[in-house]
Amino acid sequence: MSRVRTDGDASSRSNPPPMLRTLAASAALVVAAAIALSAAACFGGEGDTGPTTEPRRVVFMAGFKPQANLPFVAAYVAQEKGYFAEQGLTVDLRHASTGEHLKLLLSGDVHFTTAAAASVLKRRSDPGAPIVAIALFGQKGNQGYMALRDSGITELGDWEGRTLGYKISVPPDYLAMIKAEGVDRSRIQEIRVGYDPRVLTEGQVDVLAIFKSNEPDTVERLGFEVTVWDPADYGVPTMGLTYITLTETAESDPDVVTRFLRATMKGFEFMKENPDEAVDIVMKYAPEEDREHQEFMLEAEMKDAEGGATEKAGLGAMTDEQWKALYDHLLEFEAIPEPFDYKDAYDTQFLDEIYDGAKLEWP
Repeated sequence: MSRVRTDGDASSRSNPPPMLRTLAASAALVVAAAIALSAAACFGGEGDTGPTTEPRRVVFMAGFKPQANLPFVAAYVAQEKGYFAEQGLTVDLRHASTGEHLKLLLSGDVHFTTAAAASVLKRRSDPGAPIVAIALFGQKGNQGYMALRDSGITELGDWEGRTLGYKISVPPDYLAMIKAEGVDRSRIQEIRVGYDPRVLTEGQVDVLAIFKSNEPDTVERLGFEVTVWDPADYGVPTMGLTYITLTETAESDPDVVTRFLRATMKGFEFMKENPDEAVDIVMKYAPEEDREHQEFMLEAEMKDAEGGATEKAGLGAMTDEQWKALYDHLLEFEAIPEPFDYKDAYDTQFLDEIYDGAKLEWP
């Protein structure tokens, strides 16, 4: 079987640049050696983990342009509603433009950012990037597959004899889906097409790998009805976007991580209860975007944000079972370069600190 890779920080992007491809192992070691110094400089050093009278400055960088991705909106709301301030934080809220957010996290210039759970596992595997996920926004992944309604493609078996377009690399969830349904992969032509969904409307491909909360709405706005397949419906383990920070930050300054997470989970809770006002806030950050499209994105991502773990542990919850299932899935389809201890990729202690069961503890 040929080796495949997961797409990078794959969320609801309409035309995102590829994420940081590969970090040289030697460079990763250099970065890791510098992390302790940069974290100490930004957060106040070892032992400075309790509440302080002066606001603590942190930098959050969303992984793409301003838009209604849940982890972005949680931070927008926390900023606009004063939740960060109530937690004693001054947050410099930024957006990535060329996929630079992981690089800046590793250099210590950014303290929190976003990444797809599969990407976290891949980066932990090779080059061993010292990052850790602290909250999960998608209980199901945001990637899916789409065909035009008038194509006659109604089930996975119809993909045989057709052309599949993928963004960067052949997705492992696609391989798992066709395996589960007994579809003959050799009868599907697979081509790399990038991020423009018009390759589907223009007939260049028959089936397109997509972001569920973005591209179905984009294509339907072009006047085409679509059929969408979700890998989770075929038993494929999937997880969505996460918040990540450096392992060193999580270890050396857990109080700041906890406060950041408490404020953003309060923002997450607010957007769930007040979606219209949450979109109002999004539009302050993304004034050039179409409001109806942002509403579609927020609604679509909220549908995948609850269930399972969140019923018992609150919004943002994640479990060892989820991470192990995703890790095993990526290993099976050779989407992780090297085996490693998947438990190093996530840390639930901060969620445990801010929740009493499924209830967020807010001062």
